[in-house]
Amino acid sequence: MSASNAPLQPVPFTSVTIEDRFWSPRQRVNREVSVRHSFEMLERAGNMVNLRLAAEGKRDGYQGLLFTDSDLYKVIEGAAYTLATHPDPALDRRLDELIAEIGRAQMADGYLNTWFQVTRPDQKWTNLRDHHELYCAGHLFEAAVAHHQATGKRNLLDIALKFADHIDKRFGPNGTHPGYAGHPEIELALVKLWKATGDDRWFRLARKLTEPRGAGFFADEHKTPRDRYDGTYWLDDVRLEEHREIKGHAVRAAYLLAGVADIVRETGDPALTKMLDRVWRNATEKRIFVTGGIGPSGHNEGFTVDYDLPNLTAYQETCASIAMALWGHRMGLLHGEGKYWDAVETALYNGLLSGVSLSGDRFFYVNPLASMGNHHRNEWFGCACCPPNVLRTIAWLGGYAYAVGGGDLVVNLYVGGRVETEVGGAKAKWKVETDYPWDGKVVLRPEFSGRHGLRLRLPGWCQSYRLHVNGQIVEGVASGYAVVPARDWKPSDVVELSLEMPVVQVEAHPLVKENRGRAAVRRGPLVYCAEQVDNDSPVFDAVVPLGSRFEARFDPKVLGGVVVVEAESLQFPANDWERTLYQAAPPAQRRTLRMVPYGFWDNRAAGPMAVWMPTVPAPPKVVGPEGKAKVSMSHVSGNCQPWGVNDGLEPESSGQQPAALCHFWPRKGGEEWVQYTWDKPLAISGVEVYWFDDTGRGECRLPSDWTLEALVGGAWQPVVIADRPIALDKWCKATFATLETSALRLKVRQKDGWASGIHEWRVIRDESD
Repeated sequence: MSASNAPLQPVPFTSVTIEDRFWSPRQRVNREVSVRHSFEMLERAGNMVNLRLAAEGKRDGYQGLLFTDSDLYKVIEGAAYTLATHPDPALDRRLDELIAEIGRAQMADGYLNTWFQVTRPDQKWTNLRDHHELYCAGHLFEAAVAHHQATGKRNLLDIALKFADHIDKRFGPNGTHPGYAGHPEIELALVKLWKATGDDRWFRLARKLTEPRGAGFFADEHKTPRDRYDGTYWLDDVRLEEHREIKGHAVRAAYLLAGVADIVRETGDPALTKMLDRVWRNATEKRIFVTGGIGPSGHNEGFTVDYDLPNLTAYQETCASIAMALWGHRMGLLHGEGKYWDAVETALYNGLLSGVSLSGDRFFYVNPLASMGNHHRNEWFGCACCPPNVLRTIAWLGGYAYAVGGGDLVVNLYVGGRVETEVGGAKAKWKVETDYPWDGKVVLRPEFSGRHGLRLRLPGWCQSYRLHVNGQIVEGVASGYAVVPARDWKPSDVVELSLEMPVVQVEAHPLVKENRGRAAVRRGPLVYCAEQVDNDSPVFDAVVPLGSRFEARFDPKVLGGVVVVEAESLQFPANDWERTLYQAAPPAQRRTLRMVPYGFWDNRAAGPMAVWMPTVPAPPKVVGPEGKAKVSMSHVSGNCQPWGVNDGLEPESSGQQPAALCHFWPRKGGEEWVQYTWDKPLAISGVEVYWFDDTGRGECRLPSDWTLEALVGGAWQPVVIADRPIALDKWCKATFATLETSALRLKVRQKDGWASGIHEWRVIRDESD
């Protein structure tokens, strides 16, 4: 298969004008705030300093991580996209100045990577797995193509081509060295470079850096015996065509698969096509969040096992949602089926938009599906891959919306504005009027006279639709599209598509353990969440039974104007089970639960948030005095949930990953502590500890020792314990002489090189009185 014979060809973003009240404001903020903010952050983080150091041939003073060049290139790419749609002479000059500095930093042989040039000039290309040289090069190539498309200039493109030539001479089909990228990205970037220049040398290089993957190069590079090498994290564990599931690091996986899809569109390779199809099925049927993102685990920024889709601890990196959109877009072009843009749409409207604040200058790296109120966006990150990725994606959004194929204009995303392109060799221009995703009505008006067909995607969430052309019903459907057969269009024609958009409750597969007895709320492409700021009663106490009544209405005063969903909910007050066996069940309290789109959360007052709402009341938790204690810790990291230590949820094993976990990672070795504090003293005669251990996937292990201290008479006193057990998969109980205290501290001695964690810590109250 060649590109000319592929089912669909994308319509360039430069052919799309967006004019609506959903994406237009986000693109304006992206253009006016995020671009400026990103350049400011790059200067503050040292990216610009690093570039100047490399240009000046300096050997010290580098700031940041070894792959920070990629952040700079992504910002340039995003800024270039904004130039293409909204010319800005000042930004144009700024990019030219920056590109000139990049040119000065480039070495005579074409090599360009500031980390190596400043800190390790003698170690270039010595560690393809971990050093991200090819990854950074890929982002340079994407930026160069974007800048060339936006401005017609070759200044950055020539720099990129010089570096590509260097890489080809070393790693290409006639190169001197084997190898491929530890962090994929260059594969799809080289295909873009080929399309922009017409030089198939870059396509051949893309294939050379892609198709040998799984040959064990990284094992050889790191002198690891093949029988002891596990390349799963880098998708280097089996030959490329043998993959059966999405695995390893989420962003790397989806970037690689996107690149493979680009290549297969040209080669038609049947084995790789089958691989893409089965891995896509695994990803979308067993490993994707309802919000369109991927990657449940923070320890590897990626995948674990099928149906592992937690809420509070969901990682769902913003870049992974973007990577899923990139892959889905290419799968849709490859197969010509609308279902792939379902995944693109879900990722863009939920996982992507969650990644950036409405103000355009705060970002999420991690996107959980529940929060206790302590997860917030940052202005930038030490590893700042996500903010510039959001910038470039929002700026390029129009590139996802349309395609052409088989003499048809194919509409994949419903975005108000215009599209002007060629269909079947003839010019076509359409105006699109819609208030999508707030409303399911889409009106298309031709602004030309000519002949072609239309394909309008029928989203997977839509169960009922109506399509009319000039008032006449059209009923044809194929490959997930409503089809209007080829006809002669004139400016007076009107195409009207009405997608019914009710509020629905979505259940997860029963094997998603954390969401058994829960349902998410969705309206159209938008997944909703409950934020505490909108509700008087605790959102985590709300129960929304299946079949509840929902009301959706547009509220211009909420979050700049969104459709708010209100649900009938119940709350069940909890009984106090201390020193009692039977009690009357308190009556349920009826409440109205207000919900907003997930992509808009954490833009107002801080507070708890939940996507998956219980449909039945949870069984009462069995908790003792610890349930009434305030929890504090010696150290709380961004993915630690101190309240997990006394939430009353008994684990099945030490290795189980709970929704909320008390742990001390990333601190390793030394002594740490967790503390209970009560409003008034109580008599205690023992404790039980259930230790956490994630051997095989993380860095928490059983501690080497632990002790207790009690606050007595205003001073901390050691608690004398004869036996302090430490074991896996069981409660470790220790008793001691009764003492009266208002605070108890569990002190943990961590093993050298390892952190420790605690599933649950129970307190045994003295019952002698």
